[in-house]
Amino acid sequence: MNQEESEWPIPKIEGLRVVPAHKASWEDLEVVLGQAKCHAVRCYCQRFKIPSSRWKQVDDDERAFLLRVQTGCGNPEADTTSGLVAYLDHEPVGWCAVEPRTAYPKLKSSRVPWPGRNEDKDDDSVWAVTCFSVRTGYRRRGITYELARAAAAFARERGARAVEGYPMITVPGQEIPWGELHVGSRSAFAAAGFREVTRPTERRVVVRLEFH
Repeated sequence: MNQEESEWPIPKIEGLRVVPAHKASWEDLEVVLGQAKCHAVRCYCQRFKIPSSRWKQVDDDERAFLLRVQTGCGNPEADTTSGLVAYLDHEPVGWCAVEPRTAYPKLKSSRVPWPGRNEDKDDDSVWAVTCFSVRTGYRRRGITYELARAAAAFARERGARAVEGYPMITVPGQEIPWGELHVGSRSAFAAAGFREVTRPTERRVVVRLEFH
């Protein structure tokens, strides 16, 4: 993937660029993730990857190691990676996890994606956007929106026939803890062209973008 492809589509925020994680350094990704917590721990996007039976046995350092391997950070020649990193004026500010849906084994048993759908859970041509993280001080600028757009483009370039997400419904004036919004907001996905597929709970939706 050349530089032009890896930074497409052109962000609408001046000074912002989005690159595949293997083209970013691990130190930059750590700056983005910082002390951000998900499910009361530093998840490092392993919640849907580590079996529930092992979750409490895996500490922050091991989860960080796993993500570092999965992203290939600092290895621009890597064939695979697992997300995107956003920079604003050369400062790392955001992260988005996006991979084939099959890379998240626990999604197969999750109650969120499947009710009311006739889906092949082992179809690796369907990708999933499972996590966003934006640094404190850079939120509410639209960075999540740009990451959602870039995630869709990235999945398509890597051969996905569709990509989906599992965002929260946000209501103006109603605060949702940032930790709950790691899955993204429905509005960010909608702006990137995703369409609602199902609504498994009152606040959660499944959204999807078909490519062909």
